[in-house]
Amino acid sequence: MSTLALDVDDLHLTFPARGGDVHALRGASLKIEAGEIVGLVGESGSGKSVLGLAALGLLPKGTKPRATGKVLLGGEDMLTADESSSRARRGSYITAVFQDPMGSLNPSMRIGAQLAEAAGRSVAPAKDQLATMLAATGIADPEVKLRCYPHELSGGLRQRVMIAMALARDPRLVVADEPTTALDVTVQAKVLDLLAGAARERGTALLLVTHDLGVAARICDRIAVAYAGRIVETGTKSQILIAPRHPYTTGLLASRPRLDGAVAGGELPTLEGQPPDPRRPASGCAFKVRCPVADSACDQPPPVQIIGGRRCECHRPGSLAGWPAASSAAHAETGRLVAELARHQGDRVSVPDPALVLANIRREYPRPKRHPFAAAPEPLTAVNGVSLTIRQGGSLAIVGESGSGKTTLLRMAVGLLEPTEGTVTVGPGAGPQLIFQDAGASLTPWLPIGRQIAERLEALGVARGERAGRVLATLRAVGLPAEAAGALPRQLSGGMRQRAAIARAIAVPPALLACDEPVSALDVSLASQVLNLLCELRRKLGIALLFVTHDLAVARAVADEVAVMSNGEIVEHGPTAEVFADPAHGYTRELLAAVPEVAAAA
Repeated sequence: MSTLALDVDDLHLTFPARGGDVHALRGASLKIEAGEIVGLVGESGSGKSVLGLAALGLLPKGTKPRATGKVLLGGEDMLTADESSSRARRGSYITAVFQDPMGSLNPSMRIGAQLAEAAGRSVAPAKDQLATMLAATGIADPEVKLRCYPHELSGGLRQRVMIAMALARDPRLVVADEPTTALDVTVQAKVLDLLAGAARERGTALLLVTHDLGVAARICDRIAVAYAGRIVETGTKSQILIAPRHPYTTGLLASRPRLDGAVAGGELPTLEGQPPDPRRPASGCAFKVRCPVADSACDQPPPVQIIGGRRCECHRPGSLAGWPAASSAAHAETGRLVAELARHQGDRVSVPDPALVLANIRREYPRPKRHPFAAAPEPLTAVNGVSLTIRQGGSLAIVGESGSGKTTLLRMAVGLLEPTEGTVTVGPGAGPQLIFQDAGASLTPWLPIGRQIAERLEALGVARGERAGRVLATLRAVGLPAEAAGALPRQLSGGMRQRAAIARAIAVPPALLACDEPVSALDVSLASQVLNLLCELRRKLGIALLFVTHDLAVARAVADEVAVMSNGEIVEHGPTAEVFADPAHGYTRELLAAVPEVAAAA
């Protein structure tokens, strides 16, 4: 009997589409042993999630995908299995934990009923058995949580419920697709450790799909790297993290912000360019146009090398010792374009120091009465007595867990919320601008990007004849081509939409640029480019930056100062390098310890 929990062999998967067939997978191969934890990493569009869905037998039937190859679960091919066989495999042999538990849990059913359903037994488990299942995932007061609805639990608790449901029938394989992307760093660490511990205790194999190598490094035995629909490198965790052989893996590792990296340096190494369009697969090596060591041999399909269980698809494996520092040519080009933008905006107002002053601000929210005759409860205090100052051209990162008051503080700083007490003072000049986490939701979907940028110029009285030149200069400053001016938001990639949102915000340089988790949903390659851009804009245009994030490594990469927030209060504040090197507060030490660091895990 095979010891493999999953055997994917030469899987090709093509989805018919109006603009041309989408080649999601192009010969992907991956094997997972029983009880093994394997991380599948890569950028968006690399085929990671599609491979997981193929293993689960959940490929969208309406699109009528064309599939060749094999996806074997215990000897049964999920590509040829009928719906009843696939359904029988799901739950008993293979289960899943998805990124958004609210999208997976039934909002109209209590947690206990959903957990009992997931157990799939002819006789429903007793309440004490269900409580034991929840308690095994670290949920306190499980008897109470069984009676709750999903919306009554926090994001971390909902994800723990999903893990309990996934493990309820002791499956041989669990597919976890970005299970911690939306979680705070401390909750992320606990959920990852829980998932890995539960899998190892039961001898269950785990396929962890993630875009973050740090997450994979924390719990995985082996790591597989996906690019353009193929698995381009696999190896043990130490092999991949210490001595990657494929240039793409080297670039992914180099692009990650680090806790020991430069403070607000703006020189993170970046993976320039984009993965190839899956509608037009590249001939030869798919990575050649982004690879710093590509040569004429890369015009041909790369050979597969397998040495000591380590697999790599590359013409020149191991030839790149490190990724080129900061891609100096691209960095210089960004600086030139930002300088060009500054020349176009010679009429901008110089902002005196400071750019932002928060003086003892407090924000309360009333709580509803339990019943009409009850006394009014004490209000909820989201921000309590915070005082902060940002100098002209300065940068401050606010870090902390969800519910700490970070976003409420940011919204008061830009005028979207009025403080209950205290004052907010912004330096003169163009009003503060806010960049949201989801750029797609903040851009007007029916207006071309160029028109959205021009609206800001028009509102400030810029002459019609000058607007087109300033729009193009702004787009170039954020690394977007002139063609993006005529594109609708839905026609741009996630990274391009985030750049477009930044372009709209800086078209008239504001006194303050506020950013609410602007890179948390981006691939590491795109995130490093956006962080470098923000640092360059701050230096060249004198914009003050207020940056909210739960990622401390990102905070270090973009901010001179950091403020640590917990329960609505600032518990520690100071220069970023000093706070990270010698944190004074226990909560800061806890946050730093929870950051998934590649070097430590290797």
